[in-house]
Amino acid sequence: MTMRLVFDSHALLKFFQQEPGAARVERWLRLARRRRWVQYLCAINLGEIIYSTKRRFGDQQTIAVLAHIHRLKFTILPVPNELIYEAAEFKAEYGISYADCFVLACAIRHAASIVTGDPEFSKVSHLVKIHWI
Repeated sequence: MTMRLVFDSHALLKFFQQEPGAARVERWLRLARRRRWVQYLCAINLGEIIYSTKRRFGDQQTIAVLAHIHRLKFTILPVPNELIYEAAEFKAEYGISYADCFVLACAIRHAASIVTGDPEFSKVSHLVKIHWI
Protein backbone atom coordinates (compact mmCIF):
# COMPACT_ATOMS: atom_id res chain seq x y z
CA MET A 1 0.00 0.00 0.00
CA THR A 2 1.30 3.44 -0.93
CA MET A 3 1.78 5.86 1.93
CA ARG A 4 -0.33 9.00 1.71
CA LEU A 5 0.49 12.27 3.43
CA VAL A 6 -1.64 15.37 3.91
CA PHE A 7 0.51 18.43 4.58
CA ASP A 8 -1.10 21.21 6.52
CA SER A 9 -0.44 24.87 5.83
CA HIS A 10 1.48 25.23 9.10
CA ALA A 11 4.14 22.76 7.96
CA LEU A 12 4.41 24.10 4.43
CA LEU A 13 4.61 27.72 5.56
CA LYS A 14 7.48 26.76 7.87
CA PHE A 15 9.20 25.14 4.87
CA PHE A 16 8.63 27.97 2.40
CA GLN A 17 9.56 30.68 4.89
CA GLN A 18 12.60 28.76 6.22
CA GLU A 19 11.36 28.95 9.80
CA PRO A 20 12.22 26.49 12.58
CA GLY A 21 10.92 23.08 11.51
CA ALA A 22 11.62 23.68 7.81
CA ALA A 23 14.34 21.01 7.70
CA ARG A 24 11.96 18.39 9.12
CA VAL A 25 9.33 19.28 6.52
CA GLU A 26 11.97 19.05 3.81
CA ARG A 27 12.91 15.55 5.03
CA TRP A 28 9.27 14.45 4.71
CA LEU A 29 9.05 15.95 1.22
CA ARG A 30 12.27 14.22 0.12
CA LEU A 31 11.19 10.92 1.62
CA ALA A 32 7.81 11.15 -0.10
CA ARG A 33 9.44 11.87 -3.45
CA ARG A 34 12.03 9.11 -3.08
CA ARG A 35 9.45 6.51 -2.06
CA ARG A 36 6.79 7.83 -4.45
CA TRP A 37 4.29 8.50 -1.71
CA VAL A 38 1.20 10.55 -2.46
CA GLN A 39 1.34 14.14 -1.17
CA TYR A 40 -1.98 15.87 -0.64
CA LEU A 41 -2.83 19.49 0.02
CA CYS A 42 -6.41 20.52 0.65
CA ALA A 43 -7.60 23.48 -1.46
CA ILE A 44 -8.61 25.30 1.75
CA ASN A 45 -5.06 25.02 3.09
CA LEU A 46 -3.64 26.10 -0.25
CA GLY A 47 -5.73 29.24 0.20
CA GLU A 48 -4.19 29.73 3.64
CA ILE A 49 -0.71 29.48 2.15
CA ILE A 50 -1.59 31.97 -0.58
CA TYR A 51 -3.06 34.64 1.69
CA SER A 52 -0.39 34.23 4.37
CA THR A 53 2.43 34.51 1.85
CA LYS A 54 0.84 37.44 0.01
CA ARG A 55 0.16 39.31 3.23
CA ARG A 56 3.70 38.81 4.55
CA PHE A 57 5.83 38.83 1.38
CA GLY A 58 3.73 40.10 -1.55
CA ASP A 59 2.77 38.86 -4.99
CA GLN A 60 6.19 37.79 -6.29
CA GLN A 61 6.83 35.44 -3.38
CA THR A 62 3.28 34.10 -3.63
CA ILE A 63 3.87 33.19 -7.28
CA ALA A 64 7.17 31.53 -6.34
CA VAL A 65 5.50 29.48 -3.60
CA LEU A 66 2.72 28.36 -5.95
CA ALA A 67 5.32 27.29 -8.51
CA HIS A 68 7.17 25.36 -5.79
CA ILE A 69 3.97 23.58 -4.77
CA HIS A 70 3.46 22.61 -8.40
CA ARG A 71 7.05 21.30 -8.70
CA LEU A 72 6.59 19.25 -5.54
CA LYS A 73 3.72 17.46 -7.31
CA PHE A 74 1.09 17.90 -4.63
CA THR A 75 -2.35 16.56 -5.39
CA ILE A 76 -4.66 19.45 -4.54
CA LEU A 77 -7.81 18.07 -2.99
CA PRO A 78 -11.08 19.82 -3.87
CA VAL A 79 -13.66 20.77 -1.28
CA PRO A 80 -16.97 19.13 -2.12
CA ASN A 81 -20.00 19.67 0.11
CA GLU A 82 -19.45 16.36 1.91
CA LEU A 83 -16.00 17.50 3.01
CA ILE A 84 -17.45 20.79 4.26
CA TYR A 85 -19.96 18.86 6.38
CA GLU A 86 -17.23 16.59 7.77
CA ALA A 87 -15.00 19.56 8.62
CA ALA A 88 -17.92 21.32 10.32
CA GLU A 89 -18.58 18.22 12.44
CA PHE A 90 -14.92 18.13 13.50
CA LYS A 91 -15.02 21.85 14.31
CA ALA A 92 -18.09 21.38 16.49
CA GLU A 93 -16.68 18.34 18.28
CA TYR A 94 -13.00 19.20 18.74
CA GLY A 95 -12.81 23.00 18.54
CA ILE A 96 -9.72 23.12 16.33
CA SER A 97 -9.39 25.75 13.61
CA TYR A 98 -11.77 25.29 10.72
CA ALA A 99 -8.92 25.04 8.20
CA ASP A 100 -7.32 22.31 10.33
CA CYS A 101 -10.62 20.47 10.24
CA PHE A 102 -10.28 20.26 6.46
CA VAL A 103 -6.82 18.71 6.83
CA LEU A 104 -8.29 16.18 9.24
CA ALA A 105 -11.26 15.41 7.00
CA CYS A 106 -8.98 14.96 3.97
CA ALA A 107 -6.63 12.68 5.90
CA ILE A 108 -9.46 10.46 7.08
CA ARG A 109 -11.17 10.42 3.68
CA HIS A 110 -7.94 9.47 1.87
CA ALA A 111 -6.51 7.13 4.54
CA ALA A 112 -3.53 9.46 4.92
CA SER A 113 -1.29 10.68 7.72
CA ILE A 114 -0.91 14.37 8.54
CA VAL A 115 2.42 16.22 8.47
CA THR A 116 2.21 19.18 10.83
CA GLY A 117 3.76 21.10 13.67
CA ASP A 118 0.50 22.68 14.74
CA PRO A 119 -0.19 21.64 18.36
CA GLU A 120 -3.95 21.85 17.77
CA PHE A 121 -3.74 18.46 16.07
CA SER A 122 -2.91 16.80 19.39
CA LYS A 123 -6.66 17.05 20.13
CA VAL A 124 -7.40 14.69 17.23
CA SER A 125 -4.33 12.45 17.25
CA HIS A 126 -6.55 9.51 18.20
CA LEU A 127 -8.35 9.82 14.85
CA VAL A 128 -5.40 9.87 12.43
CA LYS A 129 -1.65 9.27 12.40
CA ILE A 130 0.32 12.49 12.76
CA HIS A 131 3.94 13.06 11.77
CA TRP A 132 5.15 15.95 13.90
CA ILE A 133 7.72 18.36 12.54
